[in-house]
Amino acid sequence: MLLHLDFSLDTPIYQQIRNEIVCGIAAGELPPGKQMPPIRTLADSLGVNMMTVSKAYAQLKQEGYLQADRRSGTVVAPRPSGQLPQATRQALELAVAEARAAGVDLETVLTLCRRVYGEVT
Repeated sequence: MLLHLDFSLDTPIYQQIRNEIVCGIAAGELPPGKQMPPIRTLADSLGVNMMTVSKAYAQLKQEGYLQADRRSGTVVAPRPSGQLPQATRQALELAVAEARAAGVDLETVLTLCRRVYGEVT
């Protein structure tokens, strides 16, 4: 699994790991049931502390993207279609409010959403 981290960003590394994994799931690179690397292995390959990866995995489990499997470790969780995590809905509501406050019309927002949705990899 190839994750792209930027240590110069203000975004915490655990959040970057979480975001990269979510993008991998969205792009189909990490299908449901796919075994994730153990925390220690991923931390070593990324050159980060194990607690950083552990925090990212814990957040992904809490959000329902990953699940612990006694036999195979941590795996990508099956995603029921049409369910948007609460945190994502709140982030979307804020983004729409910011666009509206900036005077951006609905059609422009929808066009941008369609473009971004198509570009997610």
